[in-house]
Order: sequence, then C-alpha cells, then structure tokens
Amino acid sequence: MASLHEHAHHDLSGAHLVSAAHEALEAQGELWTEMRADVFAALVACERPASAYDIAESVGKAREKRVAANSVYRILDLFVRTNLARRVESANAYLANPHPGCLHDCIFLICDACGQATHIDDDRLTGALRDAASTAGFAEVRPVVELRGLCGACSND
Repeated sequence: MASLHEHAHHDLSGAHLVSAAHEALEAQGELWTEMRADVFAALVACERPASAYDIAESVGKAREKRVAANSVYRILDLFVRTNLARRVESANAYLANPHPGCLHDCIFLICDACGQATHIDDDRLTGALRDAASTAGFAEVRPVVELRGLCGACSND
C-alpha cells in the first residue's frame, strides 16, 4: 500500500472496485470468501453510510436466508483494518473505500438533513493531528475527523 503522505489515487467503482478490494485483502494474507464478497457488494451498493444491520438485511435478502449482524460486524471490522471500508464513527456506519490500495486518513463531511457522507483527503490536516499526538507522547494514532452540517443540495432547499 502507498504510504500516508505519498499517494495519488483514482476512485474506483463497480467491478474494478470489487477486484481491487479482493486483491488488497488477499495481499494482506486474508481470504476473499463468498460471505465477505457478499458483504462488500452490499456495502458498495449503499449510497449512504450503512449500519451492520442494514448490510445484514441486504445480504440476507440476496442469500434468501437470515444473516446475523454479528457476522457482518466482524467482516466490517476486517474491512476497516485492511482499508477496504471506512467507519463513520458518529453514525456507527460504514462506507466502501473507493481506493482500497491507498492508505490515508479520511475526513468525513456528514449532512445532518439527508445523511450523505462525503470523504475528503487532506493528509496535511491529519498529518498535523498525528504530529500533535506524537509530541504528546502518543503513537499509532488513527485520526477520526467528522464534520457535520448541510450538504450543498440540502442547504439550497
């Protein structure tokens, strides 16, 4: 994976995103199982951050059998650890990472009206947070930056 401060990427979608996620997961020594593929497909299909319960329901419908949210949580945690997904902390929800081979911190802009989450990359800002943490004696920090407000569409309504 590219380092935090030295990267350029293009957002992937559809089959290209699934293929990149599959490759990234296996490159980290994990298996791309049928269940993991189904969870990732359900996550990619979501237009807004989705909870584990939303994804379990979607996967259950596709598989025509009940899927436990606990199983989905474990897979989502794996996806976050391996950079395939991002967790929107304030909503306890997840989004597929559109560039899974590229490691960086995300800043989320979350609309209070429609729930849309947009992520932006600004490693200068998150780098400053990491530097401040390091100066304070913290190591291995994971910046979580979420800004709430109204998206452009909702602020014009």
